[in-house]
Amino acid sequence: MNILIYNSGGGLGDCIQLMSLLTSLKYKFSNSTIWYLGAHENHFDGKLNDYNIKLNNLNLEIKYFGFRWKHLFSAKNKYKKLMNDKFDVIIDLQSKIRNTLILKRIPTKIFYSSTLNFIFCSKKFNYLDAKYDFNNIIKNLEKILNTDIPSIKYDINNINKIYFDEALKLLPNNNYIGLSVTQGNEYRKKTWPIEKFINIAIQLSKQNKQPVFFIEKNNNELINKIKDKVENALFPETNSTLSGPALVTALSTRLSKAISIDNGVMHMVGLANIPMIVLFGPTNSNKFAPKIDKINILDSKLIYNSDDISKITVQDVLNLI
Repeated sequence: MNILIYNSGGGLGDCIQLMSLLTSLKYKFSNSTIWYLGAHENHFDGKLNDYNIKLNNLNLEIKYFGFRWKHLFSAKNKYKKLMNDKFDVIIDLQSKIRNTLILKRIPTKIFYSSTLNFIFCSKKFNYLDAKYDFNNIIKNLEKILNTDIPSIKYDINNINKIYFDEALKLLPNNNYIGLSVTQGNEYRKKTWPIEKFINIAIQLSKQNKQPVFFIEKNNNELINKIKDKVENALFPETNSTLSGPALVTALSTRLSKAISIDNGVMHMVGLANIPMIVLFGPTNSNKFAPKIDKINILDSKLIYNSDDISKITVQDVLNLI
């Protein structure tokens, strides 16, 4: 069986959020070929490769697939040049009508999509709202495929042991608190003021906890600014020849807690399933917060009726530590 999964999200976090769903599908359909079509670059063949999520990349050579109406005319022809047979199943993991209409140009026997209240699904059922719940997506797929699909969380032991060995070397002790302070995509103001993070780190130091900052090693200006204010701050990525999301996840297993804004690192840390405090402003905390055992969400929209994340106070965070 050939299964195609379409993801329109462009960030690392968007892909990491899919990993348990992909794990579940790969487990259930172990004898099938699972293909991945991303509207943006295929992170599973790049930055997320070290998580060992093995997928077949459907490269139609269409940039931003689904986001341009002209793709409606090129998608089917591009597919026919690449593949001979239709897919058995296409799973649409987004809900924009334009993207769905374009995706439907790719031939398939069964089509699943939540767009327009599941109107495009090839079989009609009473589907569950799956907007923020990947477990509901699995339940919906069970209906349309008429089979049971075990829900299986991604296992970080799939990451190469060298990353965990490196994490132990970089963070050999206890009482580490992780802090992720920078955002990747700049389209929304998701960054909490760095002065507030510095204040948090200083308070942590007074409690005999060691602040660990996840900041890319080339961000020297920010690193030096924090070093000037927080004497015992650690920047483990600057002391390693290894780098990338898998290292961040391995380092996170050495933490007792992490504090993060809504960014890719938040999802990398979330895979380690450690206690977290996550800060949200303009983005949707129901949709993007990691689905882990112990998490405290500070959402400025809920607390201060504002999408300005800076309204969240230092004391709000300290109250949860």
